[in-house]
Amino acid sequence: MKPAQGETELIRRLKNPKLKNKAFEDLLDVHQERLYWYIRKIVLSHDNTNDVLQNTFIRVYNGIQGFKENSALHTWMFRIAYNECIRFLEKNKIKPAFNQNDHNNDYLNKLTQDPYFNGEEVQLKLHAIISNLSEKQQLVFQMKYFDDLSFREISEILNVSENTLKSSYYSAVRTIEKEIVRDTIQTI
Repeated sequence: MKPAQGETELIRRLKNPKLKNKAFEDLLDVHQERLYWYIRKIVLSHDNTNDVLQNTFIRVYNGIQGFKENSALHTWMFRIAYNECIRFLEKNKIKPAFNQNDHNNDYLNKLTQDPYFNGEEVQLKLHAIISNLSEKQQLVFQMKYFDDLSFREISEILNVSENTLKSSYYSAVRTIEKEIVRDTIQTI
């Protein structure tokens, strides 16, 4: 996938030693919040997210010269963020949020007690349903639904075929729809 023209210009500036620092500030302005929330869904806590985000941007800054532009810049950065999340979780012997089938209540408690979560009851129900999906379904659903990534981008990030991702995603959607209908019927 070829980068958009604005992105091509940003990449050119990032690779130019004289323009790199200012270009990196622009990169942060554009991508920092989106990557924060992507990482947050995996490592859960705000402090851990900030640590992983910082490590991600250090790797992006140091590795931009090696970026081959075979994918969009944000796809490359999401891949780095995903790898940093996995490194952090393994180093700290923490189970990823999408692998907490035994810890669903812990996940929901952290979510509701988090001062940065301002979700309504419907959002809380959605997160409760998502927390019961398989690891793969959770990850793919979150990347597609919350992060608005294409199947192609998710495929590049996770190194999984698009068809496999589509199958996982639509299976997750069916499960979520079924649970929402079930909850709605029970409340009537």
